[in-house]
Amino acid sequence: MNYCLIIDDSRVIRKVSREIAESLAFRVAEAENGEVGLQACKAEMPDVILLDWNMPVMDGYTFLKRLRATPEGQAPKVVFCTTENDIDRITRALDAGANEYIMKPFDKDILAAKFLELGVLPATHSV
Repeated sequence: MNYCLIIDDSRVIRKVSREIAESLAFRVAEAENGEVGLQACKAEMPDVILLDWNMPVMDGYTFLKRLRATPEGQAPKVVFCTTENDIDRITRALDAGANEYIMKPFDKDILAAKFLELGVLPATHSV
């Protein structure tokens, strides 16, 4: 079963994201900031990460830079899920190693389409 890590400081966003990812046949873990997310990645590297930009302790951009600098950190697909829609931020995120960038709010169809494009949607699930 594919493993999805959701990194967002909002409990509501984590809950909704978890429900969507689980409905797409993912095993899910959650982290409330980038620092906790990095610890989760050290314990087990996910297949895909849903990542918020603005968080306390460590923001999503810093998390992504640190993740990609680790030996196994190139493996997971990273999808920024944020309210930040400034083209400079999107460019920075993609340049830092994000694979996709989606705007909040998102729904199951949007996430399933992105996962399918990235090749991380479990084969047992169809969109």
